[in-house]
Amino acid sequence: MKILVTGAAGFIGSHLVEALLARPLSAGAERGPFPEGKEGGHEVVGYDNLCSGRMENLADASRSKRFSFIKGDILDPSKLVPACKGVERIYHLAADPLVKESAENPANSFEQNVVGTFRVLEAARLKGAKSFVLTSSSTVYGDAKEIPTPETAPLEPVSNYGASKLAGEHYCAAYAHTYGIRATAVRYANIFGERSGHGVMRDFYFKLKRNPKELEILGNGKQDKSYLYVEDAIEATLLAVERQKLAFDAFNIGSREKHKVDEIALLIAGIMRAKPKLAHGGGARGWAGDVPIMLLSTKKIERLGWRPKVKFEDGVKRYLDWLAAN
Repeated sequence: MKILVTGAAGFIGSHLVEALLARPLSAGAERGPFPEGKEGGHEVVGYDNLCSGRMENLADASRSKRFSFIKGDILDPSKLVPACKGVERIYHLAADPLVKESAENPANSFEQNVVGTFRVLEAARLKGAKSFVLTSSSTVYGDAKEIPTPETAPLEPVSNYGASKLAGEHYCAAYAHTYGIRATAVRYANIFGERSGHGVMRDFYFKLKRNPKELEILGNGKQDKSYLYVEDAIEATLLAVERQKLAFDAFNIGSREKHKVDEIALLIAGIMRAKPKLAHGGGARGWAGDVPIMLLSTKKIERLGWRPKVKFEDGVKRYLDWLAAN
C-alpha cells in the first residue's frame, strides 16, 4: 500500500514512518527493521515543510527504497495534491501542536489545524485516497466530567487547540460520509519519547540542567494527566486503523494511569541526581486552556488486543537519555 504521512519529519510522524516501513503486508511476513520485497512493509511518502520537523528524524527511514520525501506545506495545494497521486491512505500529523501558544496566537492554530486538515482531506478526495487518519487529542473533551473519559463523552474543548482538533474530526466525519473516504481519529493523551521537541519532561530536563537547585513549575503541580510512550502510541494507532469498521470512528489512545506534574518533576530530578526546590507559579491550570485532570478510557482500543508495553518510568529514562545525547 502506498501511504502518505504529513508531518513526517516531526516527533510522532517520524516514528510512524519507521513503523509503516517495518510493518509486514501479510500476517505471516517477518518484521524489518526495513524489509524489502513483496513481503516487506508499505511504500511511504513523507510530506513536511520542515518548519519544526528535522530530516535527522528520518535518517533511518531514508535508507529504505520504499521511502521518499517531499518538502511541502499542507496549506499549498500545488505541492500537496500531486504528492497524493496513487496514495491509498493518508496519516495526517502535520499540525500546530502547542496548546498554550494557541491561546496567544489562535489564528495560527486555526490555519494549521483546521484549514490544514481541510486541505489534506481535499487532496485525498481529488486523488482518490480510500483512508484518512487524523491524529487528534484528549483536549477535544475539555474539562471532562467522567474520568476515565470514554469516546462517547461530551466534546467541549476549553482551548483553541482542542477546538481546532475537534473541527478537524468533524471534517473527517463529513468527508467519510460524503465522499466515502474511511476516516479515523486517534485521540492522543500526552505522548512522549525520543525526538519530542516540547512538553513538560523536556522543559524540566533543560531547566534542571541550567539550575539543579530550583525547578520552576507552571501551575500548582497537582495537574494530573495520562502519558504514553511514543512506540506504544504508534502500535495503538496502526491497530485502530487496521481494525476499524465504520465510515468514521474515534479511538482514545493513552495509558491506564495518570501522573501529577510534581511527581514527574521529582522523577526526572531523581534520574538526573538533582534535589531541586519546586517553585510553583499559578493555580490549578498551568495556562489558559490547560486541563488539570486528564485520563482517557482505553477500553475500546484494548478490546482490539492492544496493551502498552513500556512502563512510564522506563519511557522517561529513555527520553532523558536521548535528550542527553542530542
